[in-house]
Amino acid sequence: MVLWEIFAIAGLIFIILEMLVPSMFFLNLAIAGFVTAIAAIWVTNWIIDILIFVILSIISIIFIRPLLMKNKNEKDQQTGMEGKYIGKIVKVIEPVSRFSGAITIYDERWEARCKDDETIPAGTEVKIIKYDSLILTVEKI
Repeated sequence: MVLWEIFAIAGLIFIILEMLVPSMFFLNLAIAGFVTAIAAIWVTNWIIDILIFVILSIISIIFIRPLLMKNKNEKDQQTGMEGKYIGKIVKVIEPVSRFSGAITIYDERWEARCKDDETIPAGTEVKIIKYDSLILTVEKI
């Protein structure tokens, strides 16, 4: 087996691992594997190719992974419940305290809680700051 094929197969294995364990770690190793496979076409010394793979892996983990994680976290916040409800201004329909209360958003009734010890009276506008299962956490605006 030719050296570049080994690194290409390693890159494919790391891509599969990233699909199974979405941690944005194996993706960096896959990138390093594919780039090393390209470099191995011209550089036939296996020691140098392994050094290239290790150096690219470290550089990728140090510099690219934080960017991938930031992008992943931003997408997580913009999808699902977080993107639909977090940050919205809504009306309280039942007084909200740490233990009970309700708000209305999009013509839906939701259980709500506030993180402070205060009680927010009905009719007050609040901002949704957290989504936890079927309960929204709100704060006064």
